[in-house]
Amino acid sequence: MLKKFFDFFVFTSLFIACCAVLMVYQAFLLFGIQFPLSLYAFVFFGSVCSYNFHWYLTPPDIPGHSKKQQWNLANRPLHLVLFLAGLVGAAVCCFLLIDHWFWLGVTAFLTFLYSAPLIPLPPFRWLRKIALAKTIYLAFAWAHITASLPLLVVQDGLADGQGWYLVNRFFFIYAICIVFDRRDVESDRKAGIRSLITWMDEKGVDRLFWFSQLVVLATTVVLTRWIPLAEALLLLLPALIMGLLYNASKKNHSDYLYYFLLDGLMALSAPCLILLRFAR
Repeated sequence: MLKKFFDFFVFTSLFIACCAVLMVYQAFLLFGIQFPLSLYAFVFFGSVCSYNFHWYLTPPDIPGHSKKQQWNLANRPLHLVLFLAGLVGAAVCCFLLIDHWFWLGVTAFLTFLYSAPLIPLPPFRWLRKIALAKTIYLAFAWAHITASLPLLVVQDGLADGQGWYLVNRFFFIYAICIVFDRRDVESDRKAGIRSLITWMDEKGVDRLFWFSQLVVLATTVVLTRWIPLAEALLLLLPALIMGLLYNASKKNHSDYLYYFLLDGLMALSAPCLILLRFAR
């Protein structure tokens, strides 16, 4: 029973939606800027909407040993229901945040465009042929939604430290996206989906991953100008864990490794920062 609930929580993307909310809260912890509750709700419902839309459209051509793909096929109606529920929830939050319609609209467009190539219509299939920057695009969308959107909703533009934080989050998320795309490289090639990962050889992918990790390290050092060293180290911790898991992820394609552990790494710094606040 517990395992069924766990699968439901992870495979319906409720888990990654909670991670997204924690990542927004992390920006509050680091910069001390209050965000409206409706923004947290928008990020949660938007994540549920976009991910279930994506999984509902994903064709059943991922290798049969993928437990998540088997679960998706058995629960497609549930993905549709959650997509619609998330859409309604996000729409209500948009109404509550109507003064910030521009950034909400940009965010909705970015989110939709990632899944658009899966829509079985000619104009959208064409996007598969030009989506060379798919991995970069996904990392940028995540960094925008969790690092820059919350700040842009409550202030005009980003301060210097916040800009460096956005760069830091982008490259950290990009490193995780590289691992996902490397796992899916064969199915992406069969589906005609192009990206840097499908274009590069294995050594090139390795170099790209470690370059991203190096940028995370460098920008974390830069961020110590604006945030305490202890908080910067907690920001770096998930990237260090990701580096330790990198070689293992080449051999282990477990859905739990990817959709729970690796996805969870994106939000790991937030609970660590919360504990740090209590420890002070």
